[in-house]
Amino acid sequence: MLAALAALLVAATLPLTTVATVPLPGGFSRLDYASIDSQRHRLYIAHLGAGLVIVVDTKSRRVVKTIAAPGAHGTLAVPALGRVFASATNSHELLTIDEKTLKVIARAPAGSYPDGIAWDSDHRRVYVSDETGGIESVFTPAGHRIATIQLGGEAGNVQYDPGSRHVLVDVQTRNEVAVIDARSERVIRRVTLPSSCAHPHGLLVDAPHRVAFVACDENATLLTLDLDRLKVIGTASVGSNPDVLAFDTSLRRLYVSSESGVVSVFAEHGRELAKLGQAFLAVEAHTVAVDSRTHLVYFPLESGPVLRVMKPTR
Repeated sequence: MLAALAALLVAATLPLTTVATVPLPGGFSRLDYASIDSQRHRLYIAHLGAGLVIVVDTKSRRVVKTIAAPGAHGTLAVPALGRVFASATNSHELLTIDEKTLKVIARAPAGSYPDGIAWDSDHRRVYVSDETGGIESVFTPAGHRIATIQLGGEAGNVQYDPGSRHVLVDVQTRNEVAVIDARSERVIRRVTLPSSCAHPHGLLVDAPHRVAFVACDENATLLTLDLDRLKVIGTASVGSNPDVLAFDTSLRRLYVSSESGVVSVFAEHGRELAKLGQAFLAVEAHTVAVDSRTHLVYFPLESGPVLRVMKPTR
């Protein structure tokens, strides 16, 4: 009885505490993906409703720049290139931003509804999910589109696995994960997900430990996928309508944010997850980023809008 009560108390809290709240420009409307360049102390936030990429200095904790990006949806900083890529859904483009000047230096068509972005560091390619168009668009580091890959269904998030040198992408309407060979730029395998997953959308790869995490947004479920066997090896409950996932590579801590405003926190032990806590954080707290150097966790929130900066308490 006491053990069950203790488990409930853990589940109803988060092992996080707020260290700062940073006002954001753009008004009360939807924010989306955020990406960190910890080397340059920059956080890039897509403010979809305002059509902006917001640049935050994580040391001074202030906004240093806003960049026009119609329907800004996905963002991905690639420190090795000194570039940030942003999917501008309203203009159906991928924007390439120079990190030094914070100016858009290239634009290219990216499908009807460009969303998630991944960087393939081995083949030096950028992948962008066209959610409603059902394709992955492939770009050079300079932001030029060179290929499109048909998925046969809605494209969820996309990730690169350096262990296999393959690209993984959720195919939401087929309830599967598509495996793309980066050299041939074609789907070479389709991993059918179990019935415990409905509409896979979020995706995150932990390549060193050979697992990926898949968030199923229609039934509040998180799957752990063995990257070598491409088999599901774990299932966990998360908040309703899970969206963005973030992973602290040094603490081995996984954060799952959801459209319902509920955040779930897991510790990775071996290839298994242990839930450290789960609780409502804020309305529309569906996006999250984490800095693996400082362990600070960043939640862009519509209410305000503000950026809530938190740190682990244990």
